[in-house]
Amino acid sequence: MFASVYDELQARGFVEQVSDEEELKTLLKNEKISCYIGFDPTADSLHVGSLVPLMALHHMQRYGHRPIAILGGGTAMVGDPSGKTEMRKMLTREQIEANAEKIKQQIARFIDFQEGLALVLDNAEWLLDLKYIDFLRDIGRHFSVNRMLAAEAYKIRLETGLSFLEFNYQLLQAYDYLILYRHYDCRLQMGGNDQWGNILAGTELIRRVEGGDAYALTFPLLTTASGQKMGKTAEGAVWLDPQKTSPYDFYQYWVNTDDRDVIRFMKLFTVLPLDVIAEYEKLQGEALREAKRKLAYEVTKFVHGPEEAERAAEAARALFEKGEVVEGVPETEIPASEFEQGFPVATLFARVGLTKSSSEARRLIKQGGVYVNGERIRDEQAVLTREHMQDGAILLRAGKKRYHRVRLV
Repeated sequence: MFASVYDELQARGFVEQVSDEEELKTLLKNEKISCYIGFDPTADSLHVGSLVPLMALHHMQRYGHRPIAILGGGTAMVGDPSGKTEMRKMLTREQIEANAEKIKQQIARFIDFQEGLALVLDNAEWLLDLKYIDFLRDIGRHFSVNRMLAAEAYKIRLETGLSFLEFNYQLLQAYDYLILYRHYDCRLQMGGNDQWGNILAGTELIRRVEGGDAYALTFPLLTTASGQKMGKTAEGAVWLDPQKTSPYDFYQYWVNTDDRDVIRFMKLFTVLPLDVIAEYEKLQGEALREAKRKLAYEVTKFVHGPEEAERAAEAARALFEKGEVVEGVPETEIPASEFEQGFPVATLFARVGLTKSSSEARRLIKQGGVYVNGERIRDEQAVLTREHMQDGAILLRAGKKRYHRVRLV
């Protein structure tokens, strides 16, 4: 259907800005190239916001190109100021290495690293042993401070304070691109639109130092139709790590997609053919639930595997359509001894993460949004005992759709 991966990326909504568009389109149509995206290991898991770059690399590999995932073990020691109003917390090398190992496993869900089909590299390999004076003479001399200060990422930070440490970030990211160009013939760097200035700095460095052609492509920075940042909920970030966000909660995040976002997200976060997605686009009103369930299943399958996707889908069907409780609902084990004197409902909701605090749970009770075993709780001081167990557990519900099961052990 598409002449090249570029055409498909564009049709699915991945392309925000691109350098030398016609040249890049011709290159991707006629040659198999290496491309790269950097992933920041300052946390021990990626979140939903990382799915756009992951899916972009997946599409590149589908068309026969070689993805390179860079784990920024070196740049994480500095911290990217892009999109940040204050300096990041400094992490130790050991913390960064542990985070990078977990993130590598998550990336492997999207990219096949077997037989050299893709590479995962840590830029600490070439950044940590740099000699400062040599780096300034060989690389720093190609950068204009005036041009760097004009970049959006730096302009924002100048208002709140930009450290010299962070000011070096663009040089290091550009140097990454140069290294990958030299050693892996990498000719395309992709990233979020807030990375445009950093990526262009890399293409310019390659042109100046090697006389070579390299390209930049950025993705739109996604917000939902309601204006909320992608992957953020009232409870916090939606993580790819099942220990941080259960497969069931992950599935529910996508089922609860705003009607206006469903088709856009199907194009970005699934590999469903566009003609199939066009059929879902015809659905209206309540029928659109079918599209949301398909979106939720496909994304959960990518991130957690088909088994977990099936369990989450079945759990959702059982809870919302049949009123049953099945495997897949988030669960917490609590010693039965804690229920001997009565366990306050408000405290329990905060304990399992259905609310941020007991006071928030009490407000939710006032609003009529707290349920235990399907029964609405109206008393803010209500307590639970072992007698509330049904089938070996207590089922909690916050609002219409957020469930949690408590097992007494």
